[in-house]
Amino acid sequence: MQAAYDISMWLYRAAVGIASLGNPKARAWIEGRKGLFERLESRFPQDGGPRVWIHCASLGEFEQGRPLLEAIRETVPGCRILLTFFSPSGYESRKNHPDADHVDYLPLDTAGNARRFLDIVRPDLAVFVKYEYWYHMLRTLETGDVPTMLVSAIFRPSQPFFKSYGSFWRRMLGTFDGIFVQDDASLRLLEGIGLTDRVEVAGDTRFDRVAQVASNASEVPEVRDFCRGHRVVVAGSTWQDDEALLAAYASGHPDLRLVIAPHEVHEEHIASLEERFMQTARLSRVRGGGVDKDARVLIVDGIGLLSRIYGYADIAYVGGGFKRSGIHNILEAAVYGKPVFFGPNHLKAREAGELIEAGGAFAVSDVVEMRRKADPLLEDPETLRKAGSVSGRYVREGTGATGRILGWIQRKRLLTSPTN
Repeated sequence: MQAAYDISMWLYRAAVGIASLGNPKARAWIEGRKGLFERLESRFPQDGGPRVWIHCASLGEFEQGRPLLEAIRETVPGCRILLTFFSPSGYESRKNHPDADHVDYLPLDTAGNARRFLDIVRPDLAVFVKYEYWYHMLRTLETGDVPTMLVSAIFRPSQPFFKSYGSFWRRMLGTFDGIFVQDDASLRLLEGIGLTDRVEVAGDTRFDRVAQVASNASEVPEVRDFCRGHRVVVAGSTWQDDEALLAAYASGHPDLRLVIAPHEVHEEHIASLEERFMQTARLSRVRGGGVDKDARVLIVDGIGLLSRIYGYADIAYVGGGFKRSGIHNILEAAVYGKPVFFGPNHLKAREAGELIEAGGAFAVSDVVEMRRKADPLLEDPETLRKAGSVSGRYVREGTGATGRILGWIQRKRLLTSPTN
């Protein structure tokens, strides 16, 4: 099986190389890894306190692991933190993050790359966020007796770990010293394959992150003024199918105001939104004083504001539920005590199912279902308030994972002194 894995790595590298000829993301994946080891040798501090390596697949996983990164920075004076990403989107978004001593890419997972990477970094602790199972990297960490953690993990029976042919994948799980899962279902799955001595239910660090963001959120005056005095739907991380549903819904609700922050903010997509919706304004132009006073739809044509803008909603809509990859982060909206709507593909998001069952979230497959579920909320303030309070309480009760994980690190005394 290892031979097949190694072949798959090289095939993946070849496929990305071919794709890079016409795909900017693939090209960034290739270019970003050039000179990786030389950058690590020259830029990652070798002197000082304990060395911590935190790895995230992309931006979403970074936001999930960010509370732990910041907690380690705060509680371990002098520590040196290396933050790595697999994807260019994650790296480009956080390559200058102030709480990391160095940010870079993860090298392709070969035996030679893993040895060279770890010989340079020499971590005292390695943290993988949610997933990312790289055989050679994990085996080399194990061989070097480097404490290794998996945090905010969630497992499903369909994954190869739990199949008869999954021994290779189970071996990777066995390299972790601590596996901190989000829920009891994941715990039971891991117990079923014999991992009982290293698994704890800690919860999901995303709850801590969204609570932190909401508590420190500042006003966005242009959005606040646009929403004032109106019923408002704030839609975030939307794709074309989401936007088609929202356009159909908004057309039947002329008194409703819609704030839409699409997943893609390039000019072509923003222009397509202006064609799809009537009476639009771009946030960038509103800030320049060019708003149409009759605008009903405000298009957020930049990034970094969504987690604050959800606070202006009466109901929130989170995109991605019509795509195979599933919905984006609904906790960013729920933390403000807002009922949350999304498309039908939400089964990979544990919080979506739990919030639906509790009455704080609603899955919709078309505009008819959207009207049937959203109209009663917008028409009755008490119904709206009750659904929103469910969402807010759900997030509050879910916080605390970061403290539990940090407590484990402290009990094990993993970062108490620098490596000689």
